[in-house]
Amino acid sequence: MDSQLLLPSLRQEILTQVKGGARAREEDFSDAHDAPKVTGIVSTCRCAARAFQRNVDNQNREVLLGGSRPRPTRPVIPSGKRKESSEVGDNDSGHIETKPNEGILFFDNVFPLKLQWLTRIPFLNPDAFLAESLRRVNHPDLALADPSSIIKRALPESLPIKVTKVLPRLREGGAFVKFAHEEGITVTELENTLKEYLKEKPIKPWFNPFRQVRAFLVRGKPWIEDLYRVPSSRVKVEFLPTSPETSAAELTQETLYSLFRRYGKLAEIIPEPFDSKVLPRYAYIDYTRVRFATMAKNCMHGYVVSAAGGGGKAGTLLKLSYEPRIKANWVWSWITSHPRIVLPLVVALLTAASVAVFDPIRTFFIRMHITHGLHLEDQPLYRWAKSWVSRGYDYIRLRKQADNNDNLKIVWEDRQGAITQLQTWMIETADTFIVVQGPRGAGKKELVVDQALKGRPNKLIIDCKKIQEARGDSATIAAAAAEVGYRPVFSWMNSISSMIDLAAMGTIGTKTGFSETLDTQLAKIWGNTTTALKKIALSHRNKKDEKEAQMPDDEWLEAHPEYRPVVVIDNFLHKNNEGSASIVYDKLGEWAATLTTQNIAHVVFLTTDVSFTKSLSKALPDRVFRQITLSDCTPEVAKKLVLQHLKTGEDDTAGAEGEEKMSPAQMQNNIDELDSVIQVLGGRLTDLEFLARRIKTGETPGKAVRQIIEQSASEILKMYLLDVDSASRSWTPQQAWLLIKRLASDEVLRYNELLLDPLFANGEPVLQALEQAELITITSTNGRPHSIKPGRPVYQSAFEYLTDDEVLKARLDLAILSQLISSETKNVEKYENELRILGELPGTPSEIKPRTQYCLAKVMGSQMKISQYETESGKLKKVLSSKF
Repeated sequence: MDSQLLLPSLRQEILTQVKGGARAREEDFSDAHDAPKVTGIVSTCRCAARAFQRNVDNQNREVLLGGSRPRPTRPVIPSGKRKESSEVGDNDSGHIETKPNEGILFFDNVFPLKLQWLTRIPFLNPDAFLAESLRRVNHPDLALADPSSIIKRALPESLPIKVTKVLPRLREGGAFVKFAHEEGITVTELENTLKEYLKEKPIKPWFNPFRQVRAFLVRGKPWIEDLYRVPSSRVKVEFLPTSPETSAAELTQETLYSLFRRYGKLAEIIPEPFDSKVLPRYAYIDYTRVRFATMAKNCMHGYVVSAAGGGGKAGTLLKLSYEPRIKANWVWSWITSHPRIVLPLVVALLTAASVAVFDPIRTFFIRMHITHGLHLEDQPLYRWAKSWVSRGYDYIRLRKQADNNDNLKIVWEDRQGAITQLQTWMIETADTFIVVQGPRGAGKKELVVDQALKGRPNKLIIDCKKIQEARGDSATIAAAAAEVGYRPVFSWMNSISSMIDLAAMGTIGTKTGFSETLDTQLAKIWGNTTTALKKIALSHRNKKDEKEAQMPDDEWLEAHPEYRPVVVIDNFLHKNNEGSASIVYDKLGEWAATLTTQNIAHVVFLTTDVSFTKSLSKALPDRVFRQITLSDCTPEVAKKLVLQHLKTGEDDTAGAEGEEKMSPAQMQNNIDELDSVIQVLGGRLTDLEFLARRIKTGETPGKAVRQIIEQSASEILKMYLLDVDSASRSWTPQQAWLLIKRLASDEVLRYNELLLDPLFANGEPVLQALEQAELITITSTNGRPHSIKPGRPVYQSAFEYLTDDEVLKARLDLAILSQLISSETKNVEKYENELRILGELPGTPSEIKPRTQYCLAKVMGSQMKISQYETESGKLKKVLSSKF
């Protein structure tokens, strides 16, 4: 039959069957001569039916016949659903079944290679999806990106084969092409002809324009699977027996080279170590490119090496698989394998990020904390609204709230000299510390902040008490940051970084430096605060003034002390006897020295410790401190202060409901009684305010002072006498009681005379600790300790109150006598031992007689003291046994 007549009839028959819903069926033909024609017709029918259903190409594939032998049809890649494609082999078996006169070609560079991620998308057939997408996006005639177009162009018209099936391999970037050929033509000849054609007319797709399409004959039995296995440039070749009864031979490198070199440039052939017991035996073949490995794997998998080729008597079956040359998690493996490099690098990166990102943020918040930029109560509009609300409230209640500063106006008038002195120092250019020292309750903070710095805009107040009372390094860092407005602060990271450092010590043997000590963290906080203070001071600089614009920052700051912020460090040296306190106070001293020497800010220390010079001299050893010492008020000022409080209280309670107004006679009696109680109470501000509050409640001044004395006596008992832990305190209850007993009889003690007492053998550290605890006050003259007084004026009366208690006195005196008896007993034992040694000397040398008499006199004196102490102890024991 003529080919031109066959084609129209076939097209008409296909269209008729598709429209009617019938399927094309294959019939058995007995004529062997017509078998190739029938096979071509059936294949053409199936391709045309699929094309018609998708409305992609309603053109029939041309069947070209030459002479009495049909010419092969153009290959077509099936598309559509996964079940309709053959990407996993015949009947989803993973293999391509071949018959005699059939072969398989593998075409490379048909798909992009790096598209394995498409297989992870659910409900997607990546092979069909990619083929259809490339067909729609690209122009087949120009880009040659459509797989069907590439395979069409790769197969010459003169090649005597017939394509029967195309299996795309998306993961490996190629496609299998199954073909049929006539007898008398070998597949090797067809392969060589195809290679020569591709050399003459190379095909280069758009996604890989530097590599051309290659085609090789599949020599083995390829395993066509759709598992997610990533191609690699390394191929693992396993040597298996051809049957269970036979054994496999391990191929040599030369044999492997001759088999696999044709598919691409080899980098290395790595045989299995000779002493390895892993079965089956294997070898690694490394290609220079991944596409070379994919070609080798698809063409040589299942190939049987004959005995002539070096495969042993029964031959050797080759099984190929991809072997990753580098682990998928190679980055993490490298990181975990090089901690000495990675950990310091991570620390450096975190430090750089902290400096570049967090430091400007922290400096901004510190500036806002100092200038009160984010405080609503400091805004003018808020203060104006608050004042109007307060006025309306006072009008409704028919009274005016008194300001506490009015009550202390008398005190400030008495201390006007100190206030003026502070204000004068604030406008001087001298870079030195200002120290305001005085006992607790003397009004140091109110004097500096509310009076001397009143109206000054930029003040930073740091309370050392909050920092020092924080427990642990993390809490200390958080407290210090809160005092200056340093945020964000990651104090909890200090504990985590310490654990990381500990783990690093166990792994690499050295610290990473990731964890930072308390010293380093505090240095960061104070450093950022320095930057913020300097920016605040320089913000007043007039850039328009040419003279100031040309001045360096240091010179401008030195020339304008009035624009420097003021840093007030309150409660300096609070609990200075604790371990971590020295670190905090040393860093504060160094930081304050930096602020003053660089003319960034004025620094004022508020402290109750008289030994502050020891700590501050470490920071500025060559400077003289400017000091103001606050003492108690005089009796005249104290009386005026109490009267001012009483007058304010009378005004406040005049309009209060349910409260009786104090009668004039009662008020006059209280005023007359004040003269006597003020002398007892003293001039401590806190005590005077407490007295005024108790008088307001209706108590008489005498009764109020007695309650204050009793309360102070209870505090002394608890803090210094009864609940004293010898491990945490530097004094014993006997030493504190001796001071109390002597000060009860004498208001002033001689410092050096007290050191002669046997209980104060190590007296100076004990006296300094008691002064720090505010039981006593040590006054100095010409730089040396001179006298000892009670720590607070009311303590004088509290000491007398304690000594009037016979039972308490007997108990504590008995403890002192017991300690003295123990001390004298040790002296007797010491001298007796010495006399025993002297008596053992041969003869009685005249030179030792004075020493013997001295020891005997000491023994006799100590024994007399012991007898005296025993007599006194017996009397005290009778008191304890007879009284409650």
